[in-house]
Amino acid sequence: MPNRAEILKQQFNQSIGLPWLKILPASRIEEILVEENIQYRNCVYTPIVTLWALMSQVIDPDKSLSNAVKRIITWVGAAGGESPSPDTGGYSKARQRLSESVLERLIPDTAESLEQTIASTEQWCGHRVRVYDGTTVLMSDTAANQADYPQHSNQKPGCGFPIAKLVVVFSLMTGAVVAACVSCFKTSELELSRLLYADLAPGDVALGDRAYGTFTDLALVQAQGADGVFRKHQARHTDFRRGKKLGIGDHAVRWQKPSKSPQPMSEEEFARLPEFLEVREVSILIRRPGFRDLRLIIVTTLLDAKRYSAKHLGQLYGLRWQAAEVNLRHLKTTLGMEMLSAKTPQMVRKDLWAHLLAYNLLRTVMLQTARSSQQDLSRLSLQGTRQQFLQTI
Repeated sequence: MPNRAEILKQQFNQSIGLPWLKILPASRIEEILVEENIQYRNCVYTPIVTLWALMSQVIDPDKSLSNAVKRIITWVGAAGGESPSPDTGGYSKARQRLSESVLERLIPDTAESLEQTIASTEQWCGHRVRVYDGTTVLMSDTAANQADYPQHSNQKPGCGFPIAKLVVVFSLMTGAVVAACVSCFKTSELELSRLLYADLAPGDVALGDRAYGTFTDLALVQAQGADGVFRKHQARHTDFRRGKKLGIGDHAVRWQKPSKSPQPMSEEEFARLPEFLEVREVSILIRRPGFRDLRLIIVTTLLDAKRYSAKHLGQLYGLRWQAAEVNLRHLKTTLGMEMLSAKTPQMVRKDLWAHLLAYNLLRTVMLQTARSSQQDLSRLSLQGTRQQFLQTI
């Protein structure tokens, strides 16, 4: 009688694991399990089987536990094994046992390995670009979820849902999720983003909207050896008659450190920031089909006007909408992450990481398809990829 866990592990490698054969082999998953000191019995729902079931559950429009268990029964039966019980209790307990840290670690692993398939000549001006954006996620209205992720203060008790703030960092070239951070709704997007700046590598470029266009954020990004390209914050005035003129609507100026520490940054952290920053302010025109032309000012620490022309910077910021807004919409709407059914904060976070990991899986398939068919990656549909990929699992 074939071992059911081995049957399902093989099915994982031939379906969900297939696109990740090179960038995330099963051996790497086993290595992470060892590093996390996770031990398990030789039962049906081993960590890899549970991961496969969880991923397929996230990708499938029918996200019920019973549908995931039926898929497992189908594959075991087709391989001649003894079918496990149709009861969802075993799978439910396996989901709870699966370590949150394992799912969280697999996200940057898949994104980084996928990024390494992109040649430096394909990157924007030779730089990896990380796109920052935030959103909110609702979850089941339970006491445990309300305790960690309280509902909005303008809603009466019992009339709203627990809500979490989520900040996601995308790779501009691959579209994959590089990192993410989740907290309660009251936590600001900038506070979570500043925690994620630590993941920036020297030479990276951080791209964000005008919430990020502050002295503090540019200084924190530069402290990592990276550069920022943000829309100028609305509270700052720009006078192109001042500073060093680099072109029409393009100059370099010196920004002075604010007199007060921005909340919730501590005084010690604020004291470590430099007193001045050399910043470039550039007026750019954004053109998008179906939208009115938009004139705006971006700020950046990329001071070389010859290497990083205003045209290049305008093209880069124009890609932010696709790389952040559209990708977040895919995560929430296409993959159904807007409302999570988990009853506890731990399972809520596992569901979040599982959605981000499943999204990276689909981006991997899209990139491989684009290269094999010589198509533009931006022309491929994530929904179409999902529908096609469902046929393999």
